[in-house]
Amino acid sequence: MLVGMVQVCLNGSRNAAGSGVVPMVPAELADAAGKAVAAGARDVHVHPRSPCGRESLAPGVLTPVLEAVRAVVDVPVGVTTGAWAEPDPERRAAWIRAWPVLPDHASVNWHEPGAEAVAAALLERGVGVEAGIWSGTDGAERFAASPLGPRVLRVLAEVMDPCAGSARETAHGLLRALDAYGAHGRPVLLHGEDGGAWPVLRLAGELGLATRIGVEDTLLLPDGSPAASNAELVRAALRELARGTSAGGRPSECGTAGRNDAGPGGRGTLPRGR
Repeated sequence: MLVGMVQVCLNGSRNAAGSGVVPMVPAELADAAGKAVAAGARDVHVHPRSPCGRESLAPGVLTPVLEAVRAVVDVPVGVTTGAWAEPDPERRAAWIRAWPVLPDHASVNWHEPGAEAVAAALLERGVGVEAGIWSGTDGAERFAASPLGPRVLRVLAEVMDPCAGSARETAHGLLRALDAYGAHGRPVLLHGEDGGAWPVLRLAGELGLATRIGVEDTLLLPDGSPAASNAELVRAALRELARGTSAGGRPSECGTAGRNDAGPGGRGTLPRGR
């Protein structure tokens, strides 16, 4: 079967205390990105962290990460702009306008207050926008009504159901909502999280959609064993996509291992940052 683009999501809101495979500092992120791209990833998504481990969009935090990662990969590199990194959307937009080094793209969660202002600031700088549409939110409806919708790079259809037994149906529901409200004809990248990561990745393959994998979304391989790295997850994803299996995941996988549950970056049982 035709395998769509696979993006690697290197770290997200997980912390190193939860798993030793989570890259945090620029050198670790660069090493993880280089190995993931060598394994077959064609795009990189990263959450920049301050020296103390806090997610941040400040220029002084973002720039070293982008420079380190770009020194070892030749694929697009994107970042998050989630509210957990900076709750004030006006400040987020101001930081974007002050970035001396620009990512190729950045994700914007469309259900968050100020999403339009953040997306507009990115577009003004020539940065591609990934419109994050979370299941269980009004993001699809908001995005359909947005005048910026036709200008985004792609839609991230983000399935926030962490259970393998139900994530596929949740994904179908999200895709139906995007169809019903309209997605401005933009390409879709479909992905899941935790126990839902592998079932949703397989569904993306069946539907011919781009997808993503990495320790932001899961710490486990398809057989339930711990992944040693982002690169190992990418290799496993490409095998799953090439196989074209429609088998579901392990029904018991509904955990949120390794999440940073302290502060706005960690959601516990709620969806975590993109």
